[in-house]
Amino acid sequence: MLKKKYIILAVFPVVAAMTGCSKLEDFGDTNLNPAGTNTPILGALLTNVISNLGNNISSTRAGLYGQYFSETQYTDVSLYSLPLLNFNSDGGGNEYSGSLYDLQNIRNTNTSKNMSAVAKILQQYTYWTMTDRWGDIPYSEALKGNGTPKFDTQEAIYKGMIQALKEAVGEFDNTSVITGDVLYNGDAGKWKKFANSLRMLMSLRLAKRYPGASEYAATEFKAALSDPAGNISSNEDNLVMRFPGGAPANFKNPWFNTYDGRKDYAESKTMTDILTAFNDNRANIYGGASEVPGSTTPSTVGMPYGLTRAKSEAFTGANPTWAKILRGDHREITDASVIIGASQVLLARAQAADMGWTTENTALLYQQGITASFQQWGLTAPAASYFTQTGVALGAPGTNKDEIAIQRWIAAYPDGIQGWSIWRETGFPVLTPAPDAVNSSKQIPRRYVYGNGEYSTNPDNTKEAATRMGGDTQDTRVWWDKN
Repeated sequence: MLKKKYIILAVFPVVAAMTGCSKLEDFGDTNLNPAGTNTPILGALLTNVISNLGNNISSTRAGLYGQYFSETQYTDVSLYSLPLLNFNSDGGGNEYSGSLYDLQNIRNTNTSKNMSAVAKILQQYTYWTMTDRWGDIPYSEALKGNGTPKFDTQEAIYKGMIQALKEAVGEFDNTSVITGDVLYNGDAGKWKKFANSLRMLMSLRLAKRYPGASEYAATEFKAALSDPAGNISSNEDNLVMRFPGGAPANFKNPWFNTYDGRKDYAESKTMTDILTAFNDNRANIYGGASEVPGSTTPSTVGMPYGLTRAKSEAFTGANPTWAKILRGDHREITDASVIIGASQVLLARAQAADMGWTTENTALLYQQGITASFQQWGLTAPAASYFTQTGVALGAPGTNKDEIAIQRWIAAYPDGIQGWSIWRETGFPVLTPAPDAVNSSKQIPRRYVYGNGEYSTNPDNTKEAATRMGGDTQDTRVWWDKN
């Protein structure tokens, strides 16, 4: 509940029952220990936050809306039934009371400038995934002990996140120690590249609202691109989540967990059809014929999207090798997951260049981005003929929004929040709503609806935000999604 998130947690420090950690499996309990010290162990807090990042990159709900996935039996989400989603419950992220608060504790303690900068960057990434799902959320008054924080407009949130990332890059001192960093192992230079990459991706998300080359979005995009600290331009700089396995569920690869005793989700026919049409051998990685970890048998038998339970079960019964999300040998308990990779950043740069925001070479960046995506999955670069085929080949400058957007959508797989957001941002790929949809509009949801927790603990601000956005419905477009 919001009151608990913002008051109770703002008063009592989180304490870790350890002195440091360098791997996820070294992480201990961060709950309050009445027999221990009241000083937070910052490395443990950072590792705890990192251990929960898998919740954001494995959002099945967002992936269903973006048609990365289909449901195999319980088809409520892909039929657009109305869910009420609290900020702290969707995907188990515990954003305000968990990750965001732990990061704020690091910033407030501020014993290491580099750690404080990393915490600031990860907070913006977390807020980004939240505002792209709900729209207006608490931002400026969050984590300050206010039990009823206002909901900021998404415009203010985006500008706040971009400014915070810009500030964070300048706050590194390049000497203070970063403990508990199991992503970049304390490499301040790589964290700066990640921050600049986020600035570019966030700026591009605003293209509907600020399309011009001299407007806010393009100006911020170019500033991040030209920052001397650089950006993620090769897979060696990818932000990668590595899972050691072990008993705690959040120490396991999230896609391993998805098939650990269940088979509720499939790769969608939308994805398999596009990859097959392009003769794209990422299809052999994106879908597996077996739910068993380690299996090397691919599947391109995508699950039809948006069917009733009876129709879905009839399909899986008739097609036992239907495509599971990722091939089994990329879904093992310790397999890594890319949070933000070079392919996403290079393709974003290609789209910005095609829009006239920059003077970079669109075709070169486009090919580099696709190649980086293939290589991220251990595949060789596609042959030259891949780039000349219909649906992939680029045309005249300024006419390539659909081709680039489709490749961005493919490259972000299986990160559902990114896939769904790319579709909302660009309109591509063209997605057909669920044929058996149960919502009144029969259209693909454009946002998550606020949950009962928000209405019960912070009713006035929740209602104000809902009214301001044009109604608390799945069809209401978030601010950046409005033309």
